[in-house]
Amino acid sequence: MNNNFLKIKNYVTELEYTIVNESEGDSILVIEAEESGIKNLVLGCEDPILIMEQYITDVESDSSDIYIELLKKNRDIIHGAFVLDDSGKKLIFRDTLQLENLDLNELESSINSLSLLMSEYSSELINISKK
Repeated sequence: MNNNFLKIKNYVTELEYTIVNESEGDSILVIEAEESGIKNLVLGCEDPILIMEQYITDVESDSSDIYIELLKKNRDIIHGAFVLDDSGKKLIFRDTLQLENLDLNELESSINSLSLLMSEYSSELINISKK
């Protein structure tokens, strides 16, 4: 088993997140803690980094106001950022961390950043999904 994958899996277990899917061969875990706004957060061990992505909502509008609002919010996010997928229509939270020296606190901080974002910014995200 990939040592980085095992390390991340152990951290996730210690943090008491639910593993809803895993692929050891692809070094991917999908976790959740719905009460914290974490739903299908994908953790991919792509040596030398851990890629964390969670789909947030579709963005149907091409209004530049929405993108300006999201970019401004990126400045407030402690860890990670809003990004768009290749189609430009799916809003995703994404963070990347170095695997080599990654510790439990660093992973927890990144996940907590997403949780805080989802709790503080949820009404705005709902509005974005309706535009």
